[in-house]
Amino acid sequence: MSQEPDTSSLRERLIDAGVELVLTEGTAALGLREIARRAGVSHGAPRRYFPTHHSLLSAIARRGFADLGARVAATTDEAATPRARLDALARTYVGYALERRGMFELMFRHDLLDSEKHATGGGGGPRLRESTLPMFGLFTGLVAHCRAGEDDRPDVAAAALWANLHGIAQLWTSESLPLALGTSSPESLDALVTAALDAHLGPVNP
Repeated sequence: MSQEPDTSSLRERLIDAGVELVLTEGTAALGLREIARRAGVSHGAPRRYFPTHHSLLSAIARRGFADLGARVAATTDEAATPRARLDALARTYVGYALERRGMFELMFRHDLLDSEKHATGGGGGPRLRESTLPMFGLFTGLVAHCRAGEDDRPDVAAAALWANLHGIAQLWTSESLPLALGTSSPESLDALVTAALDAHLGPVNP
């Protein structure tokens, strides 16, 4: 086997391999041995850079949050009004869940989100759950603009909208909503997202 690269390079290679695996084969494929094989390093190499299997999975999930955040920024920056930006955010969020199902599942795994043991470097860094805060802050700011003067808790309305969209994404990927609606058409999914936005913000004025 060729000489292994420096710590930072190998760390990124392991994460890259994990990202590729979860996107192509799902979360069940994310074993340490398979990630190491894909990265072209020895089976014991990941333990030198990630103290636990979960800490490596957490690092892979952080890539997902970074990717989703970049997509949200790109789509919302093109929108002209707060409501249009929120619409773009909602559709990007649900679209990401459907396009990158394995990564989305990993990003919201409770055992990764909730444990300080899985922080970057094995401790001392932010928990994975805190990766959700920038997006929730964007949700809250846009909801506040859209509901100006209606209440003093835009964070609650934003949380309810986020939960609604997350539920749509999960129930759609599990095929529960397509079964209930009798269709899996993109138009039906689009209508669900519109209904969620209207329920929490009111319909767009003509």
